[in-house]
Amino acid sequence: MGNCSREHAIDRIASYSEAALSDESLRQPEEFGKYVFNEAAIKRYLPNRVAEKLLATIRDRQPLDPTIADDVANAMKEWAIGLGATHFTHWFQPLHGGTAEKHDAFLDVNGSGEALQTFSGKNLIKGEPDASSFPSGGLRCTFEARGYTAWDPTSPAFVKRHANGATLCIPTIFCSYTGEVLDKKTPLLRSISVLQRSVKRLMKAFGAEEKPVSITLGPEQEYFLVDRNFYMHRPDLVQTGRTLFGSPPPRHQQLEDHYFGTIRPGILAFMTDLDRELWRLGIPAKTRHNEVAPAQFEVAPIFEDLNLAVDHNMLTMDVLRRTALKHGMVCLLHEKPFAGVNGSGKHNNWSIAYGGRNLLEPGDEPQQNVIFLTVLTAIIRAVDLHADILRASTVSAGNKHRLGANEAPPAIISIFLGDQLTEILEKVGKGSAGAPESGHTREMILLGGETLPPLPKDATDRNRTSPFAFTGNKFEFRACGSSQSCAGFNMTLNTIAAESLDYIAEKLEKLDAADSESFHRGLAEILSEIIEKHKRVIFNGNNYAPEWVEEARRRGLPVLQKSMQALRTLTADENLDLFERYGVFTRTELLSRFEVFLEEYHYKVRIEGGIALEMARNMILPVVVDAYDKALAAYRAAKDSDLTEGVEGVRKVAAELGKLVDGITARCADMETALQGEHEGILDAMRALREVVDRAEQVISDEAWPLPKYREMLFLYN
Repeated sequence: MGNCSREHAIDRIASYSEAALSDESLRQPEEFGKYVFNEAAIKRYLPNRVAEKLLATIRDRQPLDPTIADDVANAMKEWAIGLGATHFTHWFQPLHGGTAEKHDAFLDVNGSGEALQTFSGKNLIKGEPDASSFPSGGLRCTFEARGYTAWDPTSPAFVKRHANGATLCIPTIFCSYTGEVLDKKTPLLRSISVLQRSVKRLMKAFGAEEKPVSITLGPEQEYFLVDRNFYMHRPDLVQTGRTLFGSPPPRHQQLEDHYFGTIRPGILAFMTDLDRELWRLGIPAKTRHNEVAPAQFEVAPIFEDLNLAVDHNMLTMDVLRRTALKHGMVCLLHEKPFAGVNGSGKHNNWSIAYGGRNLLEPGDEPQQNVIFLTVLTAIIRAVDLHADILRASTVSAGNKHRLGANEAPPAIISIFLGDQLTEILEKVGKGSAGAPESGHTREMILLGGETLPPLPKDATDRNRTSPFAFTGNKFEFRACGSSQSCAGFNMTLNTIAAESLDYIAEKLEKLDAADSESFHRGLAEILSEIIEKHKRVIFNGNNYAPEWVEEARRRGLPVLQKSMQALRTLTADENLDLFERYGVFTRTELLSRFEVFLEEYHYKVRIEGGIALEMARNMILPVVVDAYDKALAAYRAAKDSDLTEGVEGVRKVAAELGKLVDGITARCADMETALQGEHEGILDAMRALREVVDRAEQVISDEAWPLPKYREMLFLYN
């Protein structure tokens, strides 16, 4: 290993030549949705009557007619076989945060021993994977193995191709034999229904005609790419997804020249291939660019229906990994794969539409702006009341290392609105009217009701340090980790928003909507009360400032900087009651999630500690000891010679190497002890061990150092 492997990787990168993709592969309109059983495929492969019933379920969320299941299954099979599929799978999202598949062949054999290709409505609607070996938080035991997957027709089936064939993937929910949910999709679907009901209730209180409600999401996905040869010679990357050792190079991201920089040929070839694969799966990848840290990049889609967007993000992460391997690289989705530079997040851009109109965007009519301000106020209330569970939704062993630095928001949940909008809300809170006094010149729109002030259109800057920022027509939840499923953040956000919308709707229902003046006066009083009570959560300043922590405490905001402290808020009675009251979780289901997340966090930290100890003892220490032996021999030889020059220098080198031998040995012993205890002790021991190992990297000769270095992994790629 050692320098030979690093030289091989460097040589491969240096000899890279760009291979052109065929013109056919770049025809975007023809490629988009090619591997998706979408509306066009449904209409092509199904009789009109059956197609209309299925589309009514997909578009309008009407109950699925079970009598069409066999027809749909047969059409789906014929379509998938035409794309090379030989197997089908129920594609689901268990609690470990990834996806799961069990492939079954379309193959069947008749009484004459002849092969048939079959796929029934029963196969489509229901599957039965083993439920005992997935995380369940105590809901299932090893001897209680039965679990079920059930088709989610609102997320289209798709074909996933591989080098030697293809598989039909059917998005499903996953539950236990006793009915408790064991996945991330089911609570998300429940929360979508809950929020849709609450939005309709609010709009009815405003006298609006009932229209469809859609919750939309556009998740920006950040990631790193490293050469596969470097990756394979870093056991920490292979085992944990992040580097546990590595001395930062003199140059990393301080020149700020990577962000939006010209994309290198090999990376652009990867991104082109990535877009092609995503488009074929119906994923509307729109934006690609270099991110802030060297070797860091981002892909962002067009907004979609929330459930579909979550499924698409899970697929995107899978395609990122597979496509990187095709190009001789590895995609790192860990939140902090490299110390000292930006980590990776998943910016969760969330919004609500009613009848196709975004409720978080000011409109051209006074009534639209009244509703905008009402929804905005409801979300402010929701985030203030439930900042603890929003913070809990971001907890992971990886995200712990990212939050609070290098453009990642801190672990204190607050809202950024911008100065103009904040000033408007201040006036509403105080019951006063009029335009902002701060000299802003953007267009002002008069809201309905004399007591409500004008509202600026598109009046926010961007705050990169805020965890929850209003960005003109959506909220951007920036605290989410890059490797996490979007389901948890949005399930939480949907539920708390629904509770606040219901709170306001209940008060509005007591007003006389026919008397416009009285109604708007009453609305102004309701909003004024909410804003005055919950404006503490609004913060437009620098969330990195040390003073903000104390200011947040003074305001009474939850300062949940420790992961376990944040995670335990899920078990608070008021939070258990909230999710149970809205039917998103039963009490047992939510407590099981706490157990799963807690166990996963501890396992990951313990794995990191274990591999750090193994690497330090088996890879680093022998190299340092060997260097110490050579330096000591050189010192003895120098002392025995007639020369005086160099003796003291060699002695100092030997002395430092000796200290490193002692330091690594001692801190390995500390790590071994820490691994017997709690996670905080393990994290402390890893930090101490890393300090001495990183110092050794700076001292040991480059030829002898066994690990690919930061300067290579971050800067040497195609």
